[in-house]
Amino acid sequence: MSIVTRFAPSPTGFLHIGGARTALFNWLYSRHMGGKFLLRIEDTDRARSTPEATQAIIDGLKWLGIDWDDDITYQFARAARHAEVAHQMLAAGRAYKCFATTEELDAMRAEQKEKGLPQRYDGRWRDRDPSEAPAGAPFVVRLKAPQDGATTVNDLVQGEVTVQNSQLDDLVMLRADGTPTYMLAVVVDDHDMGITHVIRGDDHLTNTFRQVQIFKANDWAVPTFSHIPLIHGPDGAKLSKRHGALGVEAYEEMGYLPAAMRNYLVRLGWAHGDDEYFSDAQAREWFDIKDVGRSPSRLDFLKLASVNQHYIKESADADLAAAVRPLVEAKLARALATGEVDLLTRAMPGLKPRAKTLVEIADGVLFYFKSRPLSLDDKAKAMVEKGSAILSQMQTRLKELPSWTAADLEAAARALSEEAGIKLGDIAQPLRAATTGSTVSPPIFEVMELLGRDEICGRIGDLSDAS
Repeated sequence: MSIVTRFAPSPTGFLHIGGARTALFNWLYSRHMGGKFLLRIEDTDRARSTPEATQAIIDGLKWLGIDWDDDITYQFARAARHAEVAHQMLAAGRAYKCFATTEELDAMRAEQKEKGLPQRYDGRWRDRDPSEAPAGAPFVVRLKAPQDGATTVNDLVQGEVTVQNSQLDDLVMLRADGTPTYMLAVVVDDHDMGITHVIRGDDHLTNTFRQVQIFKANDWAVPTFSHIPLIHGPDGAKLSKRHGALGVEAYEEMGYLPAAMRNYLVRLGWAHGDDEYFSDAQAREWFDIKDVGRSPSRLDFLKLASVNQHYIKESADADLAAAVRPLVEAKLARALATGEVDLLTRAMPGLKPRAKTLVEIADGVLFYFKSRPLSLDDKAKAMVEKGSAILSQMQTRLKELPSWTAADLEAAARALSEEAGIKLGDIAQPLRAATTGSTVSPPIFEVMELLGRDEICGRIGDLSDAS
C-alpha cells in the first residue's frame, strides 16, 4: 500500500507552532515511507477563513522547507461533492432527514440537563417517515449511527481506544441550508484524496470515532489514525500566546533558521536514541510515527536557541550571509552593494560562533556598513577619549604597515603596547570603540582586516577631526 498523508489546516489564523509540527510529522512519515504528502485547506468556515491566513499557512510551510505533492485541495470548493455523498447515504438508508426545530432541540437539551443526562440528540426523527413533517419544513441530514456495540480506533500513537456507540449520537452531516458540516467534509475529502494515514493532534480524538462511523456507513476503507499529544508551555499548561504560540512567520522574524526549527520541532515528542542534531535526510530515514510518545511536549525557548546556535555555527558562510542579508538591509533601510554583500559573507566567521539568532548577527554586523563619521555609543565615546593618544600613535603605524592582515595588525598593536609599557587590551579596546562604535564586536583585528586600511584609518581620523 502506498502511504498518503495530509495536513489540513483551517485558514482562520496563522500557522502556529503546533500546526507546523503536525505538518512536519506528516511530511516526514510520508517521505520515510516513500509515499505522498498532500495539503488541504479546510476553508468551509466562510466567516472566519481569509485569503491572508491561507497565504500565511502556505508561506509558513515553504519557509519551513515542507513541500507537498499535487495541487492544494480547497475544501469549500468540494461542497457539492460532500452534499452528494450525504444524499447517497440518505438513499441507502444510512442517513435520515431530521425536522426537529431549534426550539424542540433546545427543550430537549434543557430536559437532559435538568435530569443530569448527557446532552445529545435523542434520535426523535431516526425512524419516522419524513411525510409526517409539515410540507416544506426545513430539515438537516443526520447519520444513522450504530446504537449498539462499540467503535474502536487502533491508534499508532495512543494504542487501541474504544468508545461505546451508545455514547455517540446521530451527528448532523448536512445543515438545513444544504451545506455540509466539518465532520462529513473531512471524511469525504480523506476518502477521495486516498488518505491512508491521518496524523493530527490528540484534541481531534473524539471526532475520530464519529468520522470512523461515516467511513463505515459508506463502506469505505478507514485510514490509520495517529493522534499526537499537543505541545504545552514551559509551565506544563496548554500552549497559548503568552507561551510563544505564535505564527511561524514570527519565528522567522526572530531569526531562527528553518533547518533548526525542523530539528527542534521533530524532537518535540519524538527521538532517535541520543541523537541531538540530524540532517533532513537522517530525519526522513529515522522517523516513524509509531515512535512518537504519548506525553505532551513542552516548548523550551532556551533549547530552541541552543539548536539554532548549532545550525548557525554549522552553516556555510555564504548561506548564512544570504539569510542575514534581508535583516541587515531592513535595518539599514537600503540595499547592500555588491562589495558589501561580499564583506557580509567574509564577516560571518567572526560573528557566528556566539550568535543564537540571525537577528543577533544582523545587529552585530551593522557597523561594517554604517556611513562615516561613525556614531559611537556612550561607552565607546568614553573609551576613545581615554585612549585618544594611543589611537593617534596606532593610526600612524597603520598607515605605514606593509601588509594588512589580522596577524600583522595584532603584531603592530602588540609592538606598540610593549614600547608604551601597556597591555595589548589598552590598544585593542580603543581601536574597537573607534572603528565599530561599540565596546563589543568580533575579534577586532579580524574586523580591521575586513574593513581595510582606508576605512579603518578614515574612521579613526574622523574622531580626531571632530575633537
